[in-house]
Amino acid sequence: MQQDFDNINILYPKTFSLDDIKSKRAMQPFNEKAVEFLNALSKEINKDSRTRLFPDVATFAFFCRKANILNIEKRYSFSGDGIRLGRGIVFHIAPSNVPVNFAYSLLCGILAGNINIVRVSSKEFEQVTIIKNAILRIKETGNYDEIADRIVLVQYDRQNVATSIFSSVCDVRVIWGGDETISHIRNSPIPARAFDVTFADRYSLCVIKAENYLEENNPKAVAQGFYNDTYLFDQNACTAPHLVVWLGKKENIEKAKTIFWNNLYSLVKEKYEKIQAVIAVDKLTTLYQQAIALSNINKEESPDNLLWRVRLNQLSPTIDEFRCTNGYFSEYDASSLDEIAGIINNKYQTLSYYGFSEEELKNFFLKNAPSGIDRIVPIGHTMDFSLIWDGYNLIKTLSRSCEIM
Repeated sequence: MQQDFDNINILYPKTFSLDDIKSKRAMQPFNEKAVEFLNALSKEINKDSRTRLFPDVATFAFFCRKANILNIEKRYSFSGDGIRLGRGIVFHIAPSNVPVNFAYSLLCGILAGNINIVRVSSKEFEQVTIIKNAILRIKETGNYDEIADRIVLVQYDRQNVATSIFSSVCDVRVIWGGDETISHIRNSPIPARAFDVTFADRYSLCVIKAENYLEENNPKAVAQGFYNDTYLFDQNACTAPHLVVWLGKKENIEKAKTIFWNNLYSLVKEKYEKIQAVIAVDKLTTLYQQAIALSNINKEESPDNLLWRVRLNQLSPTIDEFRCTNGYFSEYDASSLDEIAGIINNKYQTLSYYGFSEEELKNFFLKNAPSGIDRIVPIGHTMDFSLIWDGYNLIKTLSRSCEIM
């Protein structure tokens, strides 16, 4: 069926046959060959001198280490699940705005015991090239063919018929993208027993206890963590907070804000590229839209377009509709954590925090039972990948159980 793929860019392998892909069988999750392949991938990525230029690639390589994978495996208990195997062919459709996401999705498919076809972003990212080349070098050794031959990486535009072809043979289709992208892809049917795992548009927020921040010995480190959560991917990732909620006494909140935002601005000024004119226009447009829809908002003064803060005088249930990128934050002072419960819908993904105990966060979640929020992580860790994502246990979701009675 190679003739069907004339209009796609095959990144890995050089050629492939769907008949060959379909002939392969699933493996058990966390099988030894998969763990060894990922460990080899980690080493190959680190051999590339360019890796040090891309923290996201270095982080992925660190995640792939054998020690880390085996440690993760300890958290899984398949007792009572009978015999567990991968589901078969997983077709992954990666997002266009997070370069290394395709690799994490692939990793999940490999660890769950599957054959994986991955459509990477049609945008050109050097991070993709580094990881793809590492896989090619592993294949050339011939030492890990049982896993390497179960991977296909392709690149093509949105209108290509390849999506329908790959969808027609998959057992699971994993879609990372906006609501519109998911709707478009669902026009391509999948087999009757196949199913979609979708990672749609999400909204994230951050909560900070002012008093705790004022006592922080290294406030710049907290701001650095927030910078990593937001500016590293231009605030495009679903995990990036767009709303910052402060808790504490009014005077402490004002002091904490001054320290926090000044530290962040210094980092942005030092590290971030200049804002393009179109982004400045987007920020202004978003501000006007907020001003029309929400009552009594104020834009805080800023010396340039690198960091915009919009002070809210009340939390609106529609606040998630007003988001912008490249350093645009809505900000609210709350009297208790419970205030945010009223606005959280199933669009909310990650709650990042500073100054709260695990018990406080757990009590908030159980008391309010919000329809959204699938991850609660400290500031600086919103981009940390986990095999539980958006509420899905990805190893169990991408594998199946055969019961023996």
